[in-house]
Amino acid sequence: MRRLNLAKSTRSIYLSLACLSLALHLLLAFFCLSILQTACVLPPSSSTQDTDPVQHGSHPSPLDAGRPQRKVQSSRPAGEDSFSGSEKKLTGGGRAAQEVKGRARLEALFRHPLYNLPRPPLQEDDWLLRVRTSEQTEDGEHEEYEEEEAISADSEWWSASEEEGYDKMDWTNDVDTHPPWLRFHLGITRWELYDRRDPNLDQLTHYLATQRILNAVQKTGGTQLKLLMSFPNHGQALLKPMNRQSRQAETDVNLFYFSDFERHNAEIAAFHLDRLLGFHRVPPVVGRLINVTTEIREITTDHKLMKTFFTSPAGNVCFYGQCEYYCSTEHPVCGRPHLLEVSLAAMLPDLTLAPRRSWRSPWKRSYSRTKLAQWEKVPAYCDTVKQTPPYNRGTRLVDLIDMAVLDFLMSNMDRHHYETFEKFGNDTFLVHLDHGRAFGRHSQDEPSILAPLQQCCRIRRSTLLRLRLLSLPDSRLSDMMRASLARDPLAAVAPLLSEPHLSALDRRLATVLQVVRTCQHQHQDVIYDDLGKYEEDQNQQPDGKNK
Repeated sequence: MRRLNLAKSTRSIYLSLACLSLALHLLLAFFCLSILQTACVLPPSSSTQDTDPVQHGSHPSPLDAGRPQRKVQSSRPAGEDSFSGSEKKLTGGGRAAQEVKGRARLEALFRHPLYNLPRPPLQEDDWLLRVRTSEQTEDGEHEEYEEEEAISADSEWWSASEEEGYDKMDWTNDVDTHPPWLRFHLGITRWELYDRRDPNLDQLTHYLATQRILNAVQKTGGTQLKLLMSFPNHGQALLKPMNRQSRQAETDVNLFYFSDFERHNAEIAAFHLDRLLGFHRVPPVVGRLINVTTEIREITTDHKLMKTFFTSPAGNVCFYGQCEYYCSTEHPVCGRPHLLEVSLAAMLPDLTLAPRRSWRSPWKRSYSRTKLAQWEKVPAYCDTVKQTPPYNRGTRLVDLIDMAVLDFLMSNMDRHHYETFEKFGNDTFLVHLDHGRAFGRHSQDEPSILAPLQQCCRIRRSTLLRLRLLSLPDSRLSDMMRASLARDPLAAVAPLLSEPHLSALDRRLATVLQVVRTCQHQHQDVIYDDLGKYEEDQNQQPDGKNK
């Protein structure tokens, strides 16, 4: 009996100890959980928002690698306070503050005198297109046109295609009646595609990003898929879809440049880079999210394109079109499941209205896996180019070198031709088109793209000064590109250029400036001075006395 009572007592003790141990473990678990939850909550201090560049959208330069992180002092003008804690909450914290600073620095850059150089007064022949008035018709100008075809202040263009979905045209020679795409066409001059200060530029890009798409057909020519999109106000845009390569991926190093994919974000970035360089020779391009089903498949009148649509095993709507490269079921363009990122480029005036001449680039590549082009084999190749029209006079050679600088910065090896408007002859700018194969690699540069500059040792002075300006810390090219690209609608989805690509811009810019310095050590006549007359005007006081 005593043994039985002892066994019961022992079991009771063991059970009590087990319950006590379980209770202690539960208390310990609750205590640890509360500590972990507290550690996961960010402190309310605003200093974290100011010093954490990754969390809030400010990206450190490669030059800052290895340096201790410190709070960056505000670059705001005197009299403007930094954001308070309550303002940061309203604006989304440090990220919004960085975006505001980026926009302010970009606007300051465009206010610089180098971006506001005066142009010679425009003459009638310096405009690509002009609206004809009834007075011009009555004076007998362009007699091949009938009088009723002239556009006067009290007349309008009209169209019978309203029932097909197009808006009725009621455009007079009053610019306020013109849609943005027509204003763009009428604003093209001998010197540039658009004036950066023209408010129509923002209206045009907004229109491209928001207008209802009326029709989509595949555009003929070229090696890869592109579509021609039509809008109700009779405007059109060239669409390039997001390809199979993500923004972070690099082009395979074993892939030849002429076999590379085309990238929609490269077309967008090229427009912004061209504008930052002060060229204004790339037609406006904007990003957009479209619905593959409702904005292409259901409205297209292209039966060949329609036949290439299918639904992938993942349930995404895809199509591949017909083209020389990458138009097959193995290389489809797919929505997710319907939405697709694209670039939309403003179309230039129709060739029947404004014919363009296509020029073979003297530094065109061989487009062969085994052969080299002549310029790759002859170091003094530029001497021959300088003696060949139209490169033997005017600005054509330095215009071509401007284009080479643009291509090198974005690593575009696919520049085989360029175009000019026939109306302006040889005294005009070069139209920069087709940049889909740019921004393929950020980890390496292609020095051969700079061959025109290296072999000719010639550069426009205004271009060189802007390049130097973009190399300064307060107006660094990568920062300006980041701020400029942030204004594109697709920036809300993801940055259009990854940070390595932005850093590569600064690295390549330094290379360009070094090539110019080397040329200046070896040659005398390196700088083509296009600012002489401007500087003479700047050095004169209003009363005629020198400063």
